[in-house]
Amino acid sequence: MPDALLSVEGLRKSFPGRGGGLSRRAVRAVADVSFHLRRGETLGLVGESGCGKSTLARLVLHLIAPDGGSVLIDGTPFTGASERQRRKLRRRLQIVFQDALSSLNPRMTVGVNIAEPMRLQGLGTPAERHDAARELLQLVGLRAGDAARYPHEFSGGQCQRIAIARALILHPDIVVFDEAVSALDVSIRSQILRLILDLQQRLGLSYIFISHDLGVVKRVADRIAVMYLGRIVEIGPAEDVVRNPQHPYTRALLRAIPIADPRRMRVQDLGLAAADVASQAPPAAGCAFQPRCTLRLAVCVQEVPPTVQVAPGHTAMCHHVAPGNALASRA
Repeated sequence: MPDALLSVEGLRKSFPGRGGGLSRRAVRAVADVSFHLRRGETLGLVGESGCGKSTLARLVLHLIAPDGGSVLIDGTPFTGASERQRRKLRRRLQIVFQDALSSLNPRMTVGVNIAEPMRLQGLGTPAERHDAARELLQLVGLRAGDAARYPHEFSGGQCQRIAIARALILHPDIVVFDEAVSALDVSIRSQILRLILDLQQRLGLSYIFISHDLGVVKRVADRIAVMYLGRIVEIGPAEDVVRNPQHPYTRALLRAIPIADPRRMRVQDLGLAAADVASQAPPAAGCAFQPRCTLRLAVCVQEVPPTVQVAPGHTAMCHHVAPGNALASRA
């Protein structure tokens, strides 16, 4: 896509399976995933634990090497670049992990933790790095004087603010949030989400926001990509995906969002998604979701569904999604 800040094309990654001998089967974590991210946009990546979201994030940042595919930043190849080029490009792409405390070095002060990416990139003097860390602490809602304290002295929400400050120290264009609010209390989660959105507006950032909670993703994302067993099965504008989901799995995720009214609990709707995706292997043929799908047809067992455009910018991988046969007409 010409105006894409980040372009991901055909990323693939498999890992050795458990056990030994000839029966050992590779686990396909990411299978031919493609998407783009525009400047100033938030792409929400949603799916159950074990579907490949975090692996995809690490492939995009080249924290692990892909088996195939490419990542381009502003049209410049990131995957396959020399180590020197990749080191420079990595400044533009940073990540905030789920467990902020464990991602911070307990032997370093908060200020040193935040400034460490600058030191590793050979940027600034010690005094300049110290001043930059203090400024960022204030930007994320903490005090400049907190730079002299250690990570264990802060709460989970405060540690997440510190991790965000560290991600911003190199002035990136793109920040990946990998389940960055899932471990926080509800009230703290709302504060961090407001901070994330405020920083995006102030700094012109682009986000990839990864979560298993579609209820959270639909609050922050401009577009939503739904991932299942290593594949993006639906992607489109957030409002379209939420109001008119085209893949059965997307519908299952929407039905699983808790309702704060016991009289309206839709327990019967959860059966479609009742399984542990992390323990599943994709079927040998056909659609990956077909073993759990109540709409399964013979073709679903035999053939991998094509990616079909159902509306401008909105695609889904499902045999039911075809002209005159959209899932929306079956609601």
